[in-house]
Amino acid sequence: MTRPTSSPSTVTLQVPFRITQRGGRKEVHLPAGAPRTQLTDNTLVKALGRAFRWKKMLETGEYTTIKELADHEDIAFSYMTRVLRMTLLSPKIVEAVLEGKGPDRLTLSVALEPFPLGWQEQEMAFLEEDNQAAHL
Repeated sequence: MTRPTSSPSTVTLQVPFRITQRGGRKEVHLPAGAPRTQLTDNTLVKALGRAFRWKKMLETGEYTTIKELADHEDIAFSYMTRVLRMTLLSPKIVEAVLEGKGPDRLTLSVALEPFPLGWQEQEMAFLEEDNQAAHL
């Protein structure tokens, strides 16, 4: 008498993913097409909030120079100027970050580096590649 073939005792499941650093923590990125949960990058959101608050303080005349504001906030002048540059980001990018749908590669350290000034160029640099990756 022969025994029926049994299923293997070990099942292997392979899920392609990658792990990246984002705002000081690790994130798992699933393959394109997988449902994406909204994850807000709190460090980037906090920096955006500071940037727009500082911009308002300068525009309203509460502080007349960035140096004066930096001294008041007890923050290095060079750091403040880099954070203030984030107020030049495209509204689409800012909205995406605040909704937790921001580009994966747009972290605080990337946002503090020089980026294109034109909104269309920014969106092509930050948003378009994410859209293309989602279609792969």
